[in-house]
Amino acid sequence: MTEYHGGADTALSSAALAERYGLAVSGRRPPIAEYTRRLWGRRHFIVAFATARLTATYTAARLGQVWQVVTPLLNAAVYYLIFGLLLGTNRGIPNFIAYLCTGVFVFQFTQSAVLSGTRSIADNLGLIRALHFPRACLPIAFTVIQLQELLFSMGVLGVIILATGEPFTLRWLLVLPILFLQSVFNAGLAMFMARIGAKTTDMAQLMPFIMRTWMYTSGVFWSVTTFTRHAPHWVAVILNANPALIFNNLMRYALMDSVSASSLPAHVWLSTVAWSLVVGVGGYFFFWRAEEEYGRG
Repeated sequence: MTEYHGGADTALSSAALAERYGLAVSGRRPPIAEYTRRLWGRRHFIVAFATARLTATYTAARLGQVWQVVTPLLNAAVYYLIFGLLLGTNRGIPNFIAYLCTGVFVFQFTQSAVLSGTRSIADNLGLIRALHFPRACLPIAFTVIQLQELLFSMGVLGVIILATGEPFTLRWLLVLPILFLQSVFNAGLAMFMARIGAKTTDMAQLMPFIMRTWMYTSGVFWSVTTFTRHAPHWVAVILNANPALIFNNLMRYALMDSVSASSLPAHVWLSTVAWSLVVGVGGYFFFWRAEEEYGRG
């Protein structure tokens, strides 16, 4: 039994009083190694949470999870009408339909992960305040949701690519490391935006415009190589360093035989790994730094 010191306690500061009785701050941020260990221990929760949220998203829709495929296909159809037929950005691209669909599917993975990650803390305050768990579970879980949607859609994308005349080659095996690296990149970006979105809720309204602008500069429906052929060198360097463009081009190279290695930016795999590590690790550390603040206020 703890001895009661009566009036002697009133002379102590709050910190000294807490230390005397073995009290600690609720929700104190653990060291990064311990935090990572706890996060790994919640991996089954992350997958279960992501699967349940994905299933619930389409429960009320008559077509259900078919919308996971219909939505990017409708987007691709609209972009094909506007950019392929009306604006003619398909010039110089041998298989524009496969080129466009691949770009739309791949970029939507990043776009959806970032948008849902931005809202992951603000939209789940009830869960955060009711249960104690590493808050990074939430933006990572929403990235897993988008990865599950993409995997469901990749089968349809494969059919489209084969139907447009592209052969099946061993390069298709590159899809696995590309998706892994993009998932790490997306998770890091989602965690980065989750911390910002938790403090600035208006960011959720602004992000769709930012992501749309990013899409227009990422070669989703036009060839960056064709554009930079006559552009200043510094413009080509900036555009080719765009991580969204790098993931788009790598996936096209993996799935489309008509896309040659010469069309890829220099040191493309090194750039991809670097972007994934810098954004993935950096976003994780940035999110962890504010662990004590989520759900408060």
